[in-house]
Amino acid sequence: MAPPNSCLLVAAASSVRTVLLGFLLLFQVSFTSGTSDIVLARNITWKSTDFKTLLEWEPKPVNYVYSVEISTRWGNWKKKCFQINRTECDLTDEMKNVRETYTARILSEKPVKSDGDPEESLHANTPDFTPYLDTNLGQPRIQDFKQNGTKLKVTVQDSITSFRENGTFQTLRQVFNQDLAYILYYWRASSTGKKSVKTDTNEFLVDVDKGESYCFNIQAVIPSRKTKQKSPESTIRCTSEDKAVSKELFFIVGAVIFVVIILVIVILSVTLYKCSKSRGKRDRKENSPLNVA
Repeated sequence: MAPPNSCLLVAAASSVRTVLLGFLLLFQVSFTSGTSDIVLARNITWKSTDFKTLLEWEPKPVNYVYSVEISTRWGNWKKKCFQINRTECDLTDEMKNVRETYTARILSEKPVKSDGDPEESLHANTPDFTPYLDTNLGQPRIQDFKQNGTKLKVTVQDSITSFRENGTFQTLRQVFNQDLAYILYYWRASSTGKKSVKTDTNEFLVDVDKGESYCFNIQAVIPSRKTKQKSPESTIRCTSEDKAVSKELFFIVGAVIFVVIILVIVILSVTLYKCSKSRGKRDRKENSPLNVA
């Protein structure tokens, strides 16, 4: 049989343990109650084409908001989107140097209280993003093309990007310089066999068969990249379009001339008819006998 003092000590220890557990539970509840409705951002994705750069994530906030901060690798954090209920933030203008590596963090937080102090917040970090390496290339455009005998000349129009320097939007060529190349895919309109040629400039001049119509499209490429090297291919153009346009223009001009001639004939006929009718009335009036009172 245990001594009475020993029983008292066990009971006291059990009571103290119960009280401590109660305080710990109360502290935990009070600590987490401020953030229990806040959800951490997930599925974070950089969406960027020709240096137009958006940050997207999930989920839609309920009873809380998001703020986004961005920084260079060794820089200070700058808040861009503050207390928003969207799941998207445009960070294009914050990327002043396309060769710099940027990172961002998405804060999930309660809206700012009336005294201006934000409540507890959680944040999720984004992957690093280097615009020069990671932005997607947009679909290129064909500026001009012409087939002259056995030569096909194609000129590429550089895309205007969302990157600005001294307040001016830069073209793809101005940003990438000699890192930018174009690939021309071309084939006879009556065939499916493709040929391709690459250039570091914006012009192609390739040999083709005389008297044949050709179709072609282009693709921008950054060979120095490890990923995201190529753009989508441009729309397909064909040299026979020139002939089709010429024929269509010929028929349109011919139709217009025909309508004008018909209108002129109608107007002249009506005018001559009115003149003839008016002259007939005058002649009848002059030849009619005078009425004698």
